Amino acid sequence: MTYPSTKPVTKLSDLDPEGSYTYADYLLWKFKERVELIHGRLFKMTPAPNTEHQRISSQISRVFLNFFYKKTCQVFVAPFDVRLPVGRKKGEDSTVVQPDLCVICEESKLDERGCKGAPDLMVEILSPGNSHKEMREKFQVYEEAGVREYWLVNSAERLVLIYILNEQGVFIGLAPVTEEVPLRSHIFPELEINLKEVFNQ
Repeated sequence: MTYPSTKPVTKLSDLDPEGSYTYADYLLWKFKERVELIHGRLFKMTPAPNTEHQRISSQISRVFLNFFYKKTCQVFVAPFDVRLPVGRKKGEDSTVVQPDLCVICEESKLDERGCKGAPDLMVEILSPGNSHKEMREKFQVYEEAGVREYWLVNSAERLVLIYILNEQGVFIGLAPVTEEVPLRSHIFPELEINLKEVFNQ
């Protein structure tokens, strides 16, 4: 069942959790909860990120903003809508996510509503409420959309998992990066982060 795109929806409970939706539906949702769409399916995001999550995001954002300052690529921090070109329904986007951070190098992908297309680098910071299903679904759509590099920050284990897209369009996982070594981007080799500073804030 698809919710009819005719009027604003002010309560999340008015949506069918098993329904199939598009970006056109998403634009009509006026409730306070943050949600994402993956292949048209509704995923409720965790409540406002906790203090640790915010500190980690701030530390990574600071490094990103300094590194990309006056460069072609731009940094965006959640909440920021990214419409991925996967699972379109009747010509409309049906996958809309809000990564914690993303780097976009093609100006043409940006519009007044966010990003339309795959960012070059996406970063997700795990929170206690993140489900395994959500993690798996996002991994799959980021790969399918052609995200060149994907970081999964695990604060509980104090490590970062990095996935890079190979020539066949498949994510390849690199060795986990821990605090003992600098975290370096594969597609931006000069971008380096000290994880001790990230996790010890």
